[in-house]
Amino acid sequence: MALNIKPLADRVLVEPMAAETTTASGIIIPDNAKEKPQKGTVVAIGNGKKDEPLTVKVGDTVLYGKYGGTELKLEGKDYLMMRESDILAIV
Repeated sequence: MALNIKPLADRVLVEPMAAETTTASGIIIPDNAKEKPQKGTVVAIGNGKKDEPLTVKVGDTVLYGKYGGTELKLEGKDYLMMRESDILAIV
């Protein structure tokens, strides 16, 4: 299902991956203690700036700062809208 949203300039729409529900040793993490995910998939990108084309593309898995981006809820799903400069790495 395609989204009807087109980010402007150097903005990127990211769908965060689900937070971990258990630790490596099998302990279940309660909802109030879960860490915000810092990894997600690029869903939509803008056209970039005049002198700076975007380096990420739709479908890339990226790492971003813990508090980066603006949270959005579109069609019942959570997304983050952020500038490409808020993205730390492509995985």
